[in-house]
Amino acid sequence: MKKNSVLAEEVVRLLKKKKLTLASAESITGGALAAALTDIAGSSEVFLGGIVAYSDPAKTKFLHVAKRILTKHTAVSEEVARTMAESARAEFKSDYAISTTGVAGPGKAYGQKAGTVWIAIAGKGETVVISLALSGDRAAVRHATIESALATFARILIP
Repeated sequence: MKKNSVLAEEVVRLLKKKKLTLASAESITGGALAAALTDIAGSSEVFLGGIVAYSDPAKTKFLHVAKRILTKHTAVSEEVARTMAESARAEFKSDYAISTTGVAGPGKAYGQKAGTVWIAIAGKGETVVISLALSGDRAAVRHATIESALATFARILIP
């Protein structure tokens, strides 16, 4: 994740400066967001951990995403991204949590085309959710998801 290192370094630096903690809940990125953060020396001071919930049953069991939400909205939705982030924040007792869910491709999943991505950032009192329509192959979509999640979170941390 060399290209993410500058953003990950900035996020870790900001978290340390503000004495805040972070957790992650990942689906589309399969743990690569956590890997980008833990590649940074000293990140253990601020990154508490992550949950990779790639399947719907894992999202239900480990991140408390209700089956009715998955049935009604699918795993690639604002509602699921929001629940994943809020649950990770609660589970790790962190100040913030970032979640990623979407379709990396190739092809469609859950009726959504490749490149459809949802990112949520849960914090004290508010959860910010963004949607992305990315292009490229599977690796490019996953990389852009991580980069977007880190950049969005950095903007939240900088007043």
